Amino acid sequence: MSLLILSPGSCVRALSVNSICRHCTDACPTGAITIMERLPSINQAQCVGCAGCIAVCPTEALKLDDFSPTDFFFSFARDEENLVSCQKNVPCIAALSSEQLISFAQMKQGIVLDTGHCFQCDIGERVLAVMANTMDNANYLLEAIESEYTVACESIGYADTTQPDEKADRRDFFKNFHLRGIGKVRSDFEKEVQRTTDEFVHYSTDRSHTQALRTKKITDRRKLFFTALKRFDAPSEFHVVQSDKITFTSQKLLEEELCTACEMCHRVCPTGALTSDMRNSKIDFDPFLCVKCHLCHDVCELNAITLSTSYNLKEWYAPSVQNLVTFAVCRCNECDGLFSSVAGEKICRRCRLEEEEARELWGL
Repeated sequence: MSLLILSPGSCVRALSVNSICRHCTDACPTGAITIMERLPSINQAQCVGCAGCIAVCPTEALKLDDFSPTDFFFSFARDEENLVSCQKNVPCIAALSSEQLISFAQMKQGIVLDTGHCFQCDIGERVLAVMANTMDNANYLLEAIESEYTVACESIGYADTTQPDEKADRRDFFKNFHLRGIGKVRSDFEKEVQRTTDEFVHYSTDRSHTQALRTKKITDRRKLFFTALKRFDAPSEFHVVQSDKITFTSQKLLEEELCTACEMCHRVCPTGALTSDMRNSKIDFDPFLCVKCHLCHDVCELNAITLSTSYNLKEWYAPSVQNLVTFAVCRCNECDGLFSSVAGEKICRRCRLEEEEARELWGL
């Protein structure tokens, strides 16, 4: 049985108390994940290792100890067949996102998802419902980039004909107890204890996670997606599609009248899709780096930043950095420090707050 692991420093919810991300809990078919005190908590005994939560996590904060989507990408690319099955190469077909399905369809000249085992599986009904939507999104986008390949579902019921030899000598157990093997035995034992723990294990962040929280990281899923697209010619026309058809990236709009230059949106962005410069004179956005985690919207108190209702697929082939807003940089009349003046202010935000606090203390 698999062990589901959370990296707290990579979780979107760890970056802000205002985050509303619940992708992992919504995707879990057994209720093995719940939100406790900001971060997800995991009940290993309830987890069936389907990796559905991994497929929807925008920052790849979740992983299984016995399945790596990146390793699967390369092994599947080498496989002569284009079949994806829970009895062959993935823990469950729900382990793949629409972003990955598009990559595989292009690389393998179409792929087939084996649903033959879903009808006898306890979570099969929910998996089929989720994957129907994921597959529709992938095929919609494949058509939009003028691909001749598709993602299809077939009830194949793949079975591995190579049966491993299950006979084992009792002495094999003791062979593991040598200096190099004893560490692995202990590690395996500890993992087995975790797997059978029928309670929610709470995760939290502390000072050891500071560097991870500050690091801007592009997901491996996005790197592989970009690699797959580069292997094929760009479409004859870059189509503009509905934003709700793309679950893994977005384009942003920003209302200059509402923005206060507080810097929060680009400071919390986990991938660096939103950026500024040393003087905080602007906010730029790179759609290709966006993982649609919604965090920038969650921290914007005035809702100045919003999702565009459309997405230009040109960003997949010729990524460009878009300027959302530019600020005038002035010197504060009080502290003489540089600050972004949004509406012609003469003093910076910090000095304004100090002035307000002083007036409150004076009773004015």
